Amino acid sequence: MYTQAASTLLTTRDLLRFAVSRFNEAELTYGHGSSNAHDEAAYLILSTLKLPIDTLDPYLDARLLPSEVQAVVDVIARRAIERVPAAYLTHEAWQGEFNFYVDERVLVPRSFIYELLGEPLAPWIEHPELVHRALDLCTGSGCLAIQLALHYPAAEVDAVDISLDALEVAAINVETYGLDDRIKLIHTDMTEGLEETYDLIISNPPYVDAESVEELPEEYLHEPELALGSGPDGLDATRVILSDASALLNPKGVLLVEIGHNRDVLEAAYPQLPFVWLETSGGDGFVFLLTREDLIAGGL
Repeated sequence: MYTQAASTLLTTRDLLRFAVSRFNEAELTYGHGSSNAHDEAAYLILSTLKLPIDTLDPYLDARLLPSEVQAVVDVIARRAIERVPAAYLTHEAWQGEFNFYVDERVLVPRSFIYELLGEPLAPWIEHPELVHRALDLCTGSGCLAIQLALHYPAAEVDAVDISLDALEVAAINVETYGLDDRIKLIHTDMTEGLEETYDLIISNPPYVDAESVEELPEEYLHEPELALGSGPDGLDATRVILSDASALLNPKGVLLVEIGHNRDVLEAAYPQLPFVWLETSGGDGFVFLLTREDLIAGGL
């Protein structure tokens, strides 16, 4: 079918229809940028043809070179047959206005934390200039560390990951944004060996529980397993963060952590902590905030 498509299809519209049909036929799972077959197909086609990814209509009836058709058909096949996430096919992922290089050494960026940096934290951090040092635990591609640096221009940022492969990807993104002088990439296991203290700590750690890891759709199995699973209840990494955060935070320092669908389990495990659940595009149950004083009052 794909060989026939490469020799028969002529226009962007042809390829769009073909891709949507193949994606629906394959019953793909979306969650790495797009939410449906049409948007996923449009993005992959525009990206492969080096066209603006937000401008489809002017190019729909453009006739393509045979080599261009072949390139797009190859990408459609990898997405439909191998179920490779779109971001790994284009080596690009977006968070708001920012885009980042990604490959299979890192998770595809999709944390809600980026929505909360800057103005949403004003009740706890009145002025961005008050953040002099910040920490991104489990930095992966470095996407959140970079946005930390851009939202808080006075901050020096430490970006930590246990994976050297992930830090290699983060280094690409840090260099692309010209932030080598403000972001320090650190290879360590969570908080081990960290000696600085911080005004703001953020983390999108592994948080998928063991049962859910076993049930993940095939698309997610292309991502590093180390960055997904976190023990039987998904809270192993979060427990380390909560245990160590007060010692790493300055007075009035803020901790911001994403925990997926584990809110009920987390609150049951730490009834003494006054978690503040922040509103995101996904709802108000995915990212919590605690201050250093909250942690100390809660015995941590």
